[in-house]
Amino acid sequence: MTTRRSTRTPLFQRGSWAETSRIAQILRKETVGGALLLAATVVAMVWANSRWSDIYTTLRDFTIGPAALHLDLSLGTWAADGLLAIFFFVVGLELKREFVAGDLRDPRRAALPIVAAVGGMALPAVLFVAVNLRTGGGALQGWAIPTATDIAFALAVLAVISTHLPSTLRTFLLTLAVVDDLLAIAIIAVFYTDRLSPIPLLASMIPFAAFAFAVQHRVRSWWLLVPLAALTWTLVHASGVHATIAGVALGFAVPVIGSTAAGDPEAGPGLAEHFERRIRPLSAGFAVPVFAFFTAGVTLGGRDGLTDALSEPIALGIVAGLVIGKTVGIFGTTFLMSRFTRASLDSGLRWIDIFGVAMLAGIGFTVSLLIGELAFGDTSLRNDHVKIGVLAGSLIAAVLASILLRIRNRAYRLIAEEESVDEDGDGIPDVFTDNGGRDRSP
Repeated sequence: MTTRRSTRTPLFQRGSWAETSRIAQILRKETVGGALLLAATVVAMVWANSRWSDIYTTLRDFTIGPAALHLDLSLGTWAADGLLAIFFFVVGLELKREFVAGDLRDPRRAALPIVAAVGGMALPAVLFVAVNLRTGGGALQGWAIPTATDIAFALAVLAVISTHLPSTLRTFLLTLAVVDDLLAIAIIAVFYTDRLSPIPLLASMIPFAAFAFAVQHRVRSWWLLVPLAALTWTLVHASGVHATIAGVALGFAVPVIGSTAAGDPEAGPGLAEHFERRIRPLSAGFAVPVFAFFTAGVTLGGRDGLTDALSEPIALGIVAGLVIGKTVGIFGTTFLMSRFTRASLDSGLRWIDIFGVAMLAGIGFTVSLLIGELAFGDTSLRNDHVKIGVLAGSLIAAVLASILLRIRNRAYRLIAEEESVDEDGDGIPDVFTDNGGRDRSP
């Protein structure tokens, strides 16, 4: 039996030092972004339910932009279609980096977050459909709302509560959320494009190709790249495809590894790292919080109104999908991979750790709210039910996951404190030796 276990590939095995350091840097940035996102959400909800709610609505619906280009949009729409494209540009950069230069370039490492993300999106959709099967009135159009994980919120929560949790859990959550976003992007492109105008879409290929050519040749001139990106976004928006797709495509075009076409073998990293370092603060610190501010301002109508909204099948389906579907879908597929493949859980982890991270992935906010608007319209009553369902489900998932992972973090901290004692008398704390804590988990 011992020989058989030794041949099994460990799930959540430790990644490279470079990848672990990069994940830690992202977590630090997303902590601030998650705090701003939460603050913007609270401000919007308080304002929308105050005596000055009409001012909030007027501000959100204020129209600005050139009508000749069909860009006379409300501020709320500008936030959803324009600012959120910046967020998806960063997502595109992160996706390409993960699969080109990250640990996920190894198919064996990529398999777990991909399968877990699929399971974590399929079961929430099934639960939403089951709850709303007899609702009628096009309610099933919102089947994809509870399928998305919010990277900023989930990573921010994990960064706050995780001081001693294994780094592999943080890496898993990030890569899971990134794959989740990729699948969500595909869902938006395929299922939430009502009309398609081929000419603007084909025309968008021209500035997109110019942008790709420029970045492939390591051009960093913002006066050139920003207009090309803006023109690509404008044409994609005019084509009927949701404009955030343009952000992802532009992110994919940026090289991760430096080109050696000029004969320089030391070309170094591509522009993806440079752009991500510059644009991620803009995305996490401004674009996503502003989107949340214009989206989360739903009128609750007091305790009775909130109770009535949460009793609606659409809101119930979203809460069930985020809290139950995400947790069971991600944990279940991970457990099944362990049972039916030549893989076993890393000796330094416990299944309860994976359950906590799976529960944390139930925080669905940014993309879930976006899909809700695409499914039911940004001014419909059902979209208000979507917002309440997303907020309630995300809050429940965050609280439950925080409690569980806080307990696990305390257990790992105690183990670390024990291992920091030099028990063998060699003058080196055991935690720094080769075997210190490697095979121990609380």
